[in-house]
Amino acid sequence: MEDVHWWTILVMDFALRLGLSIRVVMRRLPIGVSLAWIFIVLMFPFAGAIAYLLLGELRLGVFRAARAAELMAPYQSWLDRVHVGEVDWKLQPPAAEALARMCQKTTGMPVTASNRLELIADSAGGLEALVKAIQEARHTCHLEFYIWNAGGLADEVAKALMAASARGVICRLLLDDVGSREFLRSDWVPRLQEAGVSVEAALRARLWRLIFVRFDLRLHRKLAVIDGRIAYTGSMNLVDARFFKKTAGVGQWVDACVRVEGPAVEPLGVTFLGDWALESEENLERLQQTGDVRPQEPCGGALVQVLPSGPSDERDTIERILIAFIYSAQQRLILTTPYFVPDEAMLTALTSAAERGVQVTLIMPEKVDSRLASLASRSIQGDLVAAGVKVLLYRRGLLHTKSVCVDGEYCLFGSLNLDPRSLHLNFEITLAIYDRDFTERLEALQALYVSKSRALNMAEWRARGHGKRLLENVARLVGPLL
Repeated sequence: MEDVHWWTILVMDFALRLGLSIRVVMRRLPIGVSLAWIFIVLMFPFAGAIAYLLLGELRLGVFRAARAAELMAPYQSWLDRVHVGEVDWKLQPPAAEALARMCQKTTGMPVTASNRLELIADSAGGLEALVKAIQEARHTCHLEFYIWNAGGLADEVAKALMAASARGVICRLLLDDVGSREFLRSDWVPRLQEAGVSVEAALRARLWRLIFVRFDLRLHRKLAVIDGRIAYTGSMNLVDARFFKKTAGVGQWVDACVRVEGPAVEPLGVTFLGDWALESEENLERLQQTGDVRPQEPCGGALVQVLPSGPSDERDTIERILIAFIYSAQQRLILTTPYFVPDEAMLTALTSAAERGVQVTLIMPEKVDSRLASLASRSIQGDLVAAGVKVLLYRRGLLHTKSVCVDGEYCLFGSLNLDPRSLHLNFEITLAIYDRDFTERLEALQALYVSKSRALNMAEWRARGHGKRLLENVARLVGPLL
């Protein structure tokens, strides 16, 4: 009987592995993702199957799907009314118009003309600017962030929101349930709510929900829209770097954000309202009346395209956009990212750019707060250098700015990391900015990062022990799932 029992378990295990492997193949995921899941399912009895069942399917939940379907019509109506303005592509390089056309076709977001952009080169400056904007608000304050960590300037944002609500401003605060877990369970939330601020947790992560939703799909956007006329976005969370993750051993986080005025604020406001409507039970009619989304007057010269992305989109949309920007480079390409775990398509795009003579510079932190991401990234850094990519390791903290500058002409800037999680699993917000002046300012900030970085030491990279190389290569195999 004992032999029969073990044979039963073995047959069940084999059937489960085979069935899930077939399931992965039939879903036609990107090849790297498919191979990674098949490797995990086949290598780890039962545990691999459980991991796939919990993390392998993009389950957003029945309620969220129904709510999203309900919101589709009003959300599209908001987008259709976005004031675009006059776009003169003759003043831009030929590639810019083609890229903008691709972005609109894949995301539905148009290019908006005549925007004023201010690059804020550090999180302290960004938080101070946000506090001032909230203090001057007269109608609405809409904030949506992945992380809120109490302490320092982040507390000043909370105080400014409470004061704004007290004078009749509608304040809505949307925070990711995992990224802001400690804050959402602190006494700050009841204080904010008592003052009249509406607070919602996005994508709630509860053990009992694991059967129905995938808990690691996260709201990673960083966005504030004030009075429907000023917006802030970028890599900056609601954290004061002096108080955040002090024991992580990576130094202070280094961020940047952009202040936006002009027609681009409208699609940013629509993005917030869409997210808020999904997570809250606020009446849609009231939300349309009090959402403060309206056309904005021209006030500058920058062309801006708002690119929200997430797991509910068509697969690989934002990655295809990113790769198209990389392939469009003719002279120089400068990228900054805290987490760099490329798949084969992105790796080929970067190495091909370098091999055809483009000066490709990749700036990333020397130390990051994810051991697995660090190992996966380390495994291919030398290969990039061999292809002609300049790999620089930032030494003054965890460089968290996410930016891609192309030929000094146009750029991508926002919350998107160059890793599979941001590209496929997180809800992100990115700006495609077709403006030489802003791109030059962003390149100047990137040059500051370069001055505080060191080039990858190839002798040290080649001298890694066999055990470390094995760990890195295993991490690379599961890299598409990070």
